[in-house]
Order: sequence, then C-alpha cells, then structure tokens
Amino acid sequence: MTFEGYDLVVVGSGLFGLTIAERTATELDKRVLVLERRDHHGGNAYSEVDPDTGIEVHRYGPHIFHTSNERIWAYVNRFTAFTGYRHKAFTLYQGQVYPLPVNLATICQFFGRYLTPDEARALIAEQAAEIGQLPPDPSHEEKGISLVGRPLYDAFFRGYTAKQWQTDPKELPGSVIARLPVRFDFNNRYFNDTYEGLPVDGYTAWLSRMAADPRIDLRLNTDFFELADAIPDGTPVVYTGPLDRYFRYRGGRLGWRTLDFEREVAPVRDYQGTTTINYAEESVPFTRNVEYRHMHPERSYRSDRTVLVREYSRSAGDQDEPYYPINTAGDRDALRTYRMLARQETAERNVLFGGRLGTYQYLDMHMAIGSALAMFENRIVPYFRDRRPLGSTGPTTDDKE
Repeated sequence: MTFEGYDLVVVGSGLFGLTIAERTATELDKRVLVLERRDHHGGNAYSEVDPDTGIEVHRYGPHIFHTSNERIWAYVNRFTAFTGYRHKAFTLYQGQVYPLPVNLATICQFFGRYLTPDEARALIAEQAAEIGQLPPDPSHEEKGISLVGRPLYDAFFRGYTAKQWQTDPKELPGSVIARLPVRFDFNNRYFNDTYEGLPVDGYTAWLSRMAADPRIDLRLNTDFFELADAIPDGTPVVYTGPLDRYFRYRGGRLGWRTLDFEREVAPVRDYQGTTTINYAEESVPFTRNVEYRHMHPERSYRSDRTVLVREYSRSAGDQDEPYYPINTAGDRDALRTYRMLARQETAERNVLFGGRLGTYQYLDMHMAIGSALAMFENRIVPYFRDRRPLGSTGPTTDDKE
C-alpha cells in the first residue's frame, strides 16, 4: 500500500488512536491513515450482538464508561448518548454473595452484625493495625490490609488477586488495589464518578462515528510492522501497540495478563440477577461471571435465554491480547529503558507513543481519551500549526488527561 497523501499515521484503532485520528481530521483538516491489525476497530471496547440471544456482548470483557471530567464527557457525547446504567458488582465467597466495593453492607454482612459507620471504621482500623506505617511503595497485600483489614482482604482480595495475576500479592504493587474505594455507608455503586453509563446503541456504533470522517482512512487486518519500512521518513506516527514490541524487545519483555472467555447460553431469562459476580476463592478457576443482558434493561431482549461469559486470567504470550500490565519491579526497570527509547524515537523519527499498550499503563476508557486529547493539543496541534517538533514539550509517555 502507499502512504502518499497522508499527513498522519495512527497505529491502532482503540479509543486513544481514534481520538487522535478524529481530532486531527476534523480540527486540523488533515488526512489520517489508521492501521489496525484486528478485523474490527474499537480496540478492547468493541461490542457485538450475540447470534443466539440477540444480546449485546463486549468481546473483551465488560466496559462501563465513567468520568468526572466535564471536557471528556462533552467530547464523547458528540458521538453517542448514554444510558443511565450504574454498575454494581458482587463477590461470591464461601456460598455467600457480598456487594463490592467493600461498603458498610459488606462489612455488616461479613461480620454478622449491624455496625454504625464509626464502629465499622474502628473495627477496620483495628484489623489493619498490623501493617503499621505503609512503606513508600507498598505491595498489594500491604495496601489491601491497610484499606480493609486482614479478614476482608483474605476473603475477597487475596485469592482473587492470586487468580487474576498468578503472582503472589506480596510481589504486586499496591496500585493494583488502591483504585478501589472503601465506603462506610451503604452506597454500592462501583464507580464514584459524576457521569456513568453505556452508549445507547453500543460501543461499536459510537466508535464507528468517531472514524466516519472522510479524511480518515481505516485499514483493518493490517500489521504495522509489515509496512513500517515503507512509511516515508519524517511522516508523523502515533503508535498505540505494545511498547516493547515496537523496540523489538531490546529492553526485555514487559509482563502482561490476558483473559480467556468461556461463553454459555442458559435457557432462562435471568441467570444470576446482576451483571457481574466475582468468584473470590482460588478453588474456582475463573475470576468472574458476566451476564450481559443486565447492562441494558431498557432493551427488549428475548426472555427464554441469556448469555454468560466466564473470564479466566493467565500470563500473556506473544500471540495473546495483552490486557493488564503486571508491573513488577523488573517490568518497571524495563519500562524506564523503553521510555528513554521512546523519547529518542520521537525526536529522531516523529513517532509518538500512547494508549494502554504504548505506555504500559492500565487506562480506563476516559483516561485513554483524556490522554489522547492532551497529546493532540500539546503535540499534534503545535506540530502542524506552528511547525514545532513533536518532542518539544517533554516525554510523550507522560501525557495525562
């Protein structure tokens, strides 16, 4: 294929890549070529209709859009309206179902008695006292016990985490658990953000509108690495694929977790009564069961069957889809090397690195969009309007929303 006539090449059509492409086309009147190695656009947010039930399923696991950022919310509403869905999750432990995140209902149910908010705080503080002063870089276990105490941590998080990461929680960073809230009231919303919901007609429809500008040329089933040498020197590239793959693993392989999905169609209208139930015990091989019909109660799905998807976590190989960065000490050492190489590549070859894979960060959807908007405003706009070098404002891998 030819790259002539394109002002920008974007590698990957997830939310980060599509945001860059859409902004560059519509705001700067530039032609953008988007290369996508999969057979669909949208990255891991891609959704499709299950052929046996008619229920919309998220191919790569459930995605719920949420944000408190007014600018991001205004941006995404250009392409879709959102339902009023509010995500609630539960965990199954020793035959009992408990609400997550940990809240006052979870605490009262687990300890078998009613506790006031102050009594619950005091109990958790007593049970967390074994940790003492947290170190500057606490482990998952240290951070988890400091948040909920050892009894709740051992019940709901230790086994689930060991299953999810197949790594001793003592070896994982505390950031893995730090983002989960702990509440001393009966609020059982999973997210705290101001805005939350699902695109009314699905993620694929939303993302298709982002790519609909005629100045955007989206090529599916196209591997960037098979074409990279043909891209004219100096053509700006935004790369959102795996960071270590781009540099041919010269700094070592970054660790990722992937997911396997097991689909089942059950001959009932409602199998589990909610979207997501986690399975906390290590003796159960899967991490959670997702019943997708509950994401869209406003839709008239058929009443005689429902679709369930169980998720199994394992280490990602070269041919697997990477989902979650493991982020061990070795990974962090390698990442420092890759960030240095990324800065050099930006300065020498006009390549910017972004998105979850391109920065080795776990990014929720709103974070990916916010980071892309920041890159567009701080890098892409000055490059095209002011002829400023792409790397003139600092490390590309550090752009935040």
